[in-house]
Amino acid sequence: MYIDHPASFTDYYELTMAQGYYLAGMHNQRASFDYFFRKVPFDGGYVIFCGLKELIETIKHFRFSEEEIEYLIKEGFSDEFIDFLKKFEFRGDIWSVKEGEIVFPNQPIVRVEGNLLETQLIETLLLNILNFQSLIATKAARIKFAAGEDSIVLDFGLRRAQGLAGIHATRAAMIGGFNGTSNVYSAQRFSIPAGGTMAHSWIQSFDDELTAFRTYCDYYPKSAHLLVDTYDTLGSGVPNAIIIARELREKGYELKGIRLDSGDLAYFSKQARKMLDDAGFHSVKIAASNQLDERVIASLRSQNAPIDIFGVGTRLVTGDETPALDGVYKLGSVNQVPTLKISENIEKITLPGIKKIFRYMNEDGTFYGDAILLNEETILERMHHPTFPAKKSYLNNMKYEEILEKVIRKGEQTFDMPEVDKILEYKKKRFANMHPEYKRFDNPHIYKVGISSRLLETRDNLLTSLKP
Repeated sequence: MYIDHPASFTDYYELTMAQGYYLAGMHNQRASFDYFFRKVPFDGGYVIFCGLKELIETIKHFRFSEEEIEYLIKEGFSDEFIDFLKKFEFRGDIWSVKEGEIVFPNQPIVRVEGNLLETQLIETLLLNILNFQSLIATKAARIKFAAGEDSIVLDFGLRRAQGLAGIHATRAAMIGGFNGTSNVYSAQRFSIPAGGTMAHSWIQSFDDELTAFRTYCDYYPKSAHLLVDTYDTLGSGVPNAIIIARELREKGYELKGIRLDSGDLAYFSKQARKMLDDAGFHSVKIAASNQLDERVIASLRSQNAPIDIFGVGTRLVTGDETPALDGVYKLGSVNQVPTLKISENIEKITLPGIKKIFRYMNEDGTFYGDAILLNEETILERMHHPTFPAKKSYLNNMKYEEILEKVIRKGEQTFDMPEVDKILEYKKKRFANMHPEYKRFDNPHIYKVGISSRLLETRDNLLTSLKP
């Protein structure tokens, strides 16, 4: 699935700069841009990279339609530039980490190379797709980690999402580790398991709760989950669910579950579990929803709440606590010459040149740290802290892997991108290679990300030689 009319999915200044590059005769200069983020969201220790497939598919369709051309003519863009845009296609190269990869601040996790005009034009498109999906995938990973691999976590967020963002939020949630969704649109388009039960309105539509339950199970005897908190959770909801469970068993079926959507979820789930077990319905699952997130779920788990299924909505799809990932897209070189952006804050000074990333491993295969180095470098003995270069990490012939790979060559996709389920498998594998200290919610350990001596030297030389 790709964004319709991607050429106008941009900020206005990119078009004015593109015209400026063209009219100044600069548009064919070779440029490289880096995508990275500066801070981990949710005060966490990592980010799940997500959105690459949508980005690639959209860039492949990057054209200026007649409708967009007409708009730009009305906006007063020059005839010469308009004629150029009528034939425009993205013909650059893109390197990226794999979708589902675990990534960290200030790493160039996507590198775009091409002419100055085309690499500039895709900036907003790239940031919009990768920032949002990576944010939600990260939130989902935290929620799934809190719930545990033995629990089922479902996306209930479409109705609370900011408009169409809910479509890709569901995809990102699956890559982060969720097990399914209530979002039919995304389930159909991304081959995601879909499911759902009932709302309170179903029960309210009948004369009584028991009739509502019975009618629903007449139609869905193999998959029924009953919402038990419409009137009185323990006084009527769970007892009526047990009556229906007995009736289903007599017909050869088993009630699949009940759902709690309000109140003290720890208390109600424990009481409901006891009532179900005492009635002989040990296999009936308990689902819970209502403003859940990773911290609420962690609290429920710590109280030994017997909840099997968690439905998470608002706090997932809105990126609650951190509404945006601060990903940026910065120029690294022009015509092979390194360039950087200077800032009063040293942590905001960009890294110059065309770069790549080596990920180093401990002997047990877990992640040790990542080094950012210039593209022509091959072997590192040590890496420096980007902000405090006197702090060094010696690599001592550790095993490593290069984690950037070419995904677009001259505008063409280089290989078939995996579907959501395969990306999730990769995320799980990489997540398992990360020490628990990086995964905790409070004061997570800071992952080592360093720069090579040559990159440090290149940056420092540019800092002393550049003049405003």
